[in-house]
Amino acid sequence: MYSGARAAPGILDRAIGKGKAEINLASFSFLFSEIVQYSHKRVDSIDALEKKLSDVGRRVGDRMLELLIFREKASKRETKLNQFLLFIQMVVWKTLFGKQADLLEKDGDLNDTFLISDRDLIVNQFISVPADMSSLNCGAFVAGIVEAILDGAHFPARVTAHSVEEKGTTLLIKFDLDALPPDAL
Repeated sequence: MYSGARAAPGILDRAIGKGKAEINLASFSFLFSEIVQYSHKRVDSIDALEKKLSDVGRRVGDRMLELLIFREKASKRETKLNQFLLFIQMVVWKTLFGKQADLLEKDGDLNDTFLISDRDLIVNQFISVPADMSSLNCGAFVAGIVEAILDGAHFPARVTAHSVEEKGTTLLIKFDLDALPPDAL
């Protein structure tokens, strides 16, 4: 017998919308500090810890690119490097941190090196770094996210995080010009 009422759609039948834009900062801070502690127990140097954080970030970045491309209204794949870097500065950063990155710039005369700077990167705000690990930059996690997004978009690059006094955390993006599509620049 048909009652005229429709059953609520299942979770797999619902459209992927914008979703809730914010998460609780305390929850994120706790989760990220646990990732750092877990990773720290399994390595013996600062470089290895930053590499481990970058690897975790890469896993996030792979999924992030898929989600953002699916959500974007213009379903056109960006083939120009400068436009894709603007996409990272604006869309990716806003999705991850609720604001755009403070600065995107080319590094001098080098065609293969770019910088993205953020004065108060959230992953560096709530981590207490011991004195013996003072050079640790948890921005390596974000560098891994950006590296995976660039690789997934066929712009192979090496991304590293650096602390710069007047700019906060700066991601140094060094592209492999030989592997870039010829019309990317």
